[in-house]
Amino acid sequence: MTDDDIDFSDDPERDAHFLAQAVIWPGPKKQITLRIDADVLGYFREQGRGYQTLINRVLRKYVEAQKNRA
Repeated sequence: MTDDDIDFSDDPERDAHFLAQAVIWPGPKKQITLRIDADVLGYFREQGRGYQTLINRVLRKYVEAQKNRA
């Protein structure tokens, strides 16, 4: 198969608007020990599977908001 034989009809070209909306991958995560109040941890655990990812998302949103304030 050559490059000309590849069907890209379901994969549109990326334009400047697409790239402006792209999320910059922060890289690999680091494992740490973090002390969190029991009720806060309980809330996130109640959200179910992926609660640690949810905690990370909440912290990321906070960091982004703080950067935008500066």
